[in-house]
Amino acid sequence: MTAALSAHELIARHRSTLDQALEAIRTRAYWSPHPEHPKAYGENGSLDAAAGKAAFDALLGSRLDLGQPGTDDWVGGETSPYGVDLGVTYPHADLDVLLPAMKAGQRAWRDAGAEQRAVVCLEILKRISDRTHEFAHAVMHTSGQAFMMAFQAGGPHAQDRGMEAVAYAYVEQVRTPDNAAWTKPQGKRDPLAMNKQFTPVPRGIALMIGCNTFPTWNGYPGLFASLATGNAVLVKPHPRAVLPLALTVQVAREVLTEAGLDPNLVALAAERPGEGIAKTLALRPEIRIIDYTGSTEFGDWLEANARQAQVYTEKAGVNTVVVHSTADYKGMLSNLAFSLSLYSGQMCTTPQNLLVPREGITTDQGPKSYDEVVADLAKSVDGLLGDDARANALLGAIVNPDVKARLEAASGLGEVALASREITNPDFPGAVVRTPVIVKLDGAKPDDEAAYMSECFGPVSFAVAVDSATDAVELLRRTVREKGAMTVGAYTTDAEVERDVQEACLEEAAQLSLNLTGGVYVNQTAAFSDFHGSGGNPAASAALCDGAFVANRFRVVEVRRDA
Repeated sequence: MTAALSAHELIARHRSTLDQALEAIRTRAYWSPHPEHPKAYGENGSLDAAAGKAAFDALLGSRLDLGQPGTDDWVGGETSPYGVDLGVTYPHADLDVLLPAMKAGQRAWRDAGAEQRAVVCLEILKRISDRTHEFAHAVMHTSGQAFMMAFQAGGPHAQDRGMEAVAYAYVEQVRTPDNAAWTKPQGKRDPLAMNKQFTPVPRGIALMIGCNTFPTWNGYPGLFASLATGNAVLVKPHPRAVLPLALTVQVAREVLTEAGLDPNLVALAAERPGEGIAKTLALRPEIRIIDYTGSTEFGDWLEANARQAQVYTEKAGVNTVVVHSTADYKGMLSNLAFSLSLYSGQMCTTPQNLLVPREGITTDQGPKSYDEVVADLAKSVDGLLGDDARANALLGAIVNPDVKARLEAASGLGEVALASREITNPDFPGAVVRTPVIVKLDGAKPDDEAAYMSECFGPVSFAVAVDSATDAVELLRRTVREKGAMTVGAYTTDAEVERDVQEACLEEAAQLSLNLTGGVYVNQTAAFSDFHGSGGNPAASAALCDGAFVANRFRVVEVRRDA
């Protein structure tokens, strides 16, 4: 292939960005090369709001031909949670043709080296960034996120997570030098001298199984970690959220082609309705790495059955907040209300269980009983979502009927402190929009335990009355150990309680946020600084992103010769 983009040109274009990313993961300071504000786009080749919307509209009803080998059919069927039929069709692959074609490109990709792989990945991310407005509509109309969240989480924040994975991959690959001269003294005899060559080699084809709710944010870390470490990547989107990842594959294939590399290093595996190809793919001997975000049931199945592959899962957990005391009662309530409401609670990091001592808590506004805390939180959520326009902008749409069914069933689990209400979206009358429900449960009742010890994904939270702070910490510890947690929050002004909560999270490997009362929320994490998940409790087998997330995607092979 003739390269329109030379390695030298790509290094000149992106090496400084790579260096900044490397510095960011070292210092954990704030940094992002991807603007969060929609008005920042529209120059230097990037699409502005109108052009991005027009590009998305042009996709509707189209056939997205990626030029992949082995296409034997065209499949589709996505319907937006906002009621729009996308009508896009995608190539369906004959795996016996596609997988060998993907493997064929790995030798040149391996030989390109860590730096060239990194800058190719950064060029892919740059071109995705230029189309952020287009991608935002694609994420919105497949996930049900409101537009601004789809723009930020599905755009710059997802791109940050992808770049973070590239940075970690680069660090791990260059940890070992390419070449070494080795000399061992032998006393009076001539020394032993050897030249040693070390090459990072890929495991094989990586399978990235996408999720419905955050197709790019959850998908990019695994995709770019595998690609940057020399592996070909087969992208298997969730059947209700194909478009954002299909566009990603399209961009990646374009960049690889222009760089003189095999575009089949990245390919799409779309499926027919009900086909369920994830299990078939996961057991193929060519698949050596799997990244998965989704249900615990299927994640557990992958870990147990895909034995030929290195499996990285982000499953589900029961996220908990301990509410013991606060020096900013109003700020605490406001922060929690936002956390419970954002994207209708359809985040793997949304708090579910709020553990509140039954005798109440101490606050800057005086003592508050358990009932007062729960009632005040309900009022705070009501106040936040009282205006329908604001509510639509925060809640988005319910992503699938299962979430709606769980929401409706929750009111039968206990005393309802905050009832869910239906909201109409004037721009999308077909959208299902619901406010959160808060249910009061008793931590001492076995019947209630069945509810709060099970994940209830969606806008459902349980205010669980506990006997004391000690009981709250013990319940927190047991919940994380048995069910897992992506996030833990705590509010306390007591140093001893803080130490106990922190120790529980350290022992059970759960990420902790303390006394959040401002514009940072327990269910949000920042790339290059925050770890998403820990890989140390049942909620996930990996953290986004750390060295462990990338280091086992390649092995180092040594060739040695006498000097």
